[in-house]
Amino acid sequence: MSIEVFAGDPAAAVRAALDGQKPLFLPAKVHVDDRGWSIMNQFRGVLAPEGQVNFSLQNPGVIKAWHRHKLQTDFWLCVLGSMKVGVHRESDGRSWAQVFGPMNPGVVVIPPTLWHGVATLGSEPAGLVYYVTRAYDPAAPDEERRAFDSVPEFFWAVENR
Repeated sequence: MSIEVFAGDPAAAVRAALDGQKPLFLPAKVHVDDRGWSIMNQFRGVLAPEGQVNFSLQNPGVIKAWHRHKLQTDFWLCVLGSMKVGVHRESDGRSWAQVFGPMNPGVVVIPPTLWHGVATLGSEPAGLVYYVTRAYDPAAPDEERRAFDSVPEFFWAVENR
């Protein structure tokens, strides 16, 4: 017998599966572009009623920056490859950088209003699992964007020493 495939409202489908003590398969939609691919909005209404869990595979040499949120906090975990996260506070011009991945594991917490982004380091793709405290709403996105090179004091490239 196969596992029932999700249909309709994911939260209602999960509640029905839990109430009936039966497994459920929630298919993922993959979004692909020239930067890599992402599986977005998993667990919405299931684990995280207000938030969203995502996975993004980023191709080598890609920089996804800068953006910020007025209300949302991001929690990032690099599970494959190596990434350099950048965070910038516009009010005083302070910037931070952190290289992370399986050889330097940890979660980067990015509070609201801070500009942030990430670059893939090395010649292999890098994978980012992230939880955001507010699910993406295409009708009213909590997101502001600017160019990756708009913070001149921040260096996305590997800094050879």
